Amino acid sequence: MTIDSTARAGAAWPGLDVAPSGARAAVSAVVARRLFAAAVRRLPVTVVVVSPDGHRHVLGQGGPTMTVRRPDEFFARLGRHGLIGFGEAYMTEAWDADDLAGFLTVLAADLPTLVPSSLQQARALVVARPPRAQLSTTANSRRNIAHHYDLSNDLFATFLDETLGYSSALFDTPIREHPRQQGGHLVAIPPGGESATEPLAEAQVRKIERLLDRTDVGPGTRLLEIGTGWGELAIRAARRGAVVRSVTLSTEQLDLARARVAAAGVADRVQVELRDYRAIEERAAYDAVVSVEMIEAVGHQFWPEYFGRLDRLLAPGGRIGIQAILMPHDRMLATRRTHTWINKYIFPGGFLPSVEAIQRVTREHTTLHVAERLSFGSHYAETLRRWDDAFRASSRRVHELGFDATFQRMWHFYLEYSRAGFASGYLDVEQIILER
Repeated sequence: MTIDSTARAGAAWPGLDVAPSGARAAVSAVVARRLFAAAVRRLPVTVVVVSPDGHRHVLGQGGPTMTVRRPDEFFARLGRHGLIGFGEAYMTEAWDADDLAGFLTVLAADLPTLVPSSLQQARALVVARPPRAQLSTTANSRRNIAHHYDLSNDLFATFLDETLGYSSALFDTPIREHPRQQGGHLVAIPPGGESATEPLAEAQVRKIERLLDRTDVGPGTRLLEIGTGWGELAIRAARRGAVVRSVTLSTEQLDLARARVAAAGVADRVQVELRDYRAIEERAAYDAVVSVEMIEAVGHQFWPEYFGRLDRLLAPGGRIGIQAILMPHDRMLATRRTHTWINKYIFPGGFLPSVEAIQRVTREHTTLHVAERLSFGSHYAETLRRWDDAFRASSRRVHELGFDATFQRMWHFYLEYSRAGFASGYLDVEQIILER
């Protein structure tokens, strides 16, 4: 499904109109009900199941509460479509939670064991595979990116700060650095105290400036940015005196980024293009290459090509800085052939790497190696909290832009679902510096 003008106008959402039915769905629902009840009993949550006659059956041990309003639909969707069905049941209001992020965080913390290990061995037989049309080939990538980033610049403006930063901020929090001989892993302490009140825009700028610092961007630097966003990094690099080439596959972002570059008075030093990274052919042309949360759209099949391209583009003595959302290596291996709710509704073709995967691909396919890492996943949880608060506060404006109630519920679930991943530690985000 593509989120386009029909969804904005309130048209029916394909696949959500009718819950799964038939003999297979009925059997799946029974199994899902039993597995769900067994999982809830192990977790610090409360689940209230409201039957059609109004009877309330309570499961769990206390903690964040989930209310299942239409249990037949909920278990039919969960049984037939797994976590995709779980998210779809939220979109249709078959279930709800007063503290959605809190409830999802508990689930995310225990995600690998929610389904018994004996049944996980049959995962490949029951989970949906990613559609070939979403594979991040040169032919498909423009459409995948448009599905999300070309929704509307005005939509993103309802919840992003004035920098239009759409990646994790880095809050003003002490950072403990581990020696390079211990892996070069920089670990950020979770946000707290003063950082909890720091303006988001300041934290977004800190993220950008740190990446530019670590890649030695300054006067005369030839900088390539893969994934423009709305142009803030390119503008700040140009103000340092760099000459910037930035590429994107989003037409909406392209137009606004160019306008913001011109308004900032740096159009003579910044070139923004609609171009796939695979179409950049120069060799050793750039002193620095940066890419903020773009690798998630590359697809694991294309990681060797992606890093190989970066390797060829980098001039001698140059550095590469990427900011990447990461997942544990074992979960990455277990889910790399799984079609997820996020893939179906938010980021088609997206897939998160692990640190181990990045290290292995660069070792086997490039002359690059990981020189430094900064981990700040808890900062992403805080970033997402602020985005979701702003999005919900802008509900009327979002409606005026043409996005219906189902879309708004989907987007709220996406932001809180993501927040739970970082709050639980299941996901992380890192700035990773590569050099030869």
